[in-house]
Amino acid sequence: MTNPKGRIGIFDSGVGGLTVLKALRQQLPNESVLYFGDTARLPYGTKSREQILQYVREILSWMVPQVKMVMMACNTSSALALEVVQSEFDVPILGLILPGARAAVRQGRRIAAIATPATAASHAYRNAILETNPQVQVWEVGCPEFVPLIEAQRIHEPATVRVVDKYLQPLVSECRIDTLIYGCTHYPYLEPVLQKILPPQVRIIDPAVHVVAAGAKELDLLGLRSFQRQMGDRFTVSGCPQQFARTATPWLGYQPEVEWIQLPSLENSSILLE
Repeated sequence: MTNPKGRIGIFDSGVGGLTVLKALRQQLPNESVLYFGDTARLPYGTKSREQILQYVREILSWMVPQVKMVMMACNTSSALALEVVQSEFDVPILGLILPGARAAVRQGRRIAAIATPATAASHAYRNAILETNPQVQVWEVGCPEFVPLIEAQRIHEPATVRVVDKYLQPLVSECRIDTLIYGCTHYPYLEPVLQKILPPQVRIIDPAVHVVAAGAKELDLLGLRSFQRQMGDRFTVSGCPQQFARTATPWLGYQPEVEWIQLPSLENSSILLE
């Protein structure tokens, strides 16, 4: 059952979901957040649908009793598991794909989504965009190297610029895109690199902004919006808390206190926590 005084749950495979937290802080400043990073099983984008569904069910089984809404801050999970778990858990669960697709269609007609391989292979963005407007053209590109580079904080290295250019140049020169969707919540961290490569007329869509806007409307509709902060934010991970805190600090602007959470399928794991 929805906990009307609970936090808003946000989960991702790593620090990517902090872009959703940033958007939430801007649009819903009085809400408290329970953040979970499944860093023990990062990255999600190379996993199978069955694995992702198992991970998401485990996370939600732990998270849902503590929250009033869940924002699935992971495009791979949104693409492969959202519809299934929405029918299994008694709490509003929002994904990134549809809000991002609708925002893109409002902006352009030649749209590309850069994403993890799993999200790209699912064609979730293509389907959502064409459902909204069948007249647009859509390209989906899996970028398996992006998340590891971001999690390793290698954004400003020359090698990262070359990797990003490899994926984007065909979209710019051959496809002549006018709109680019961040199909992974990690990817906004690459914006300084993208700005060097993309022509200024290409509009960038960050689905994080739009899923939070959709969440705000649903909170109002359900009478669940908070107008005064009741609790602080809580950060949790399945992997190493210290590593997550170090990685998250530059993005948050402060060093968070991070707790380790043991999910059922990780009970016998040999993952190092220090």
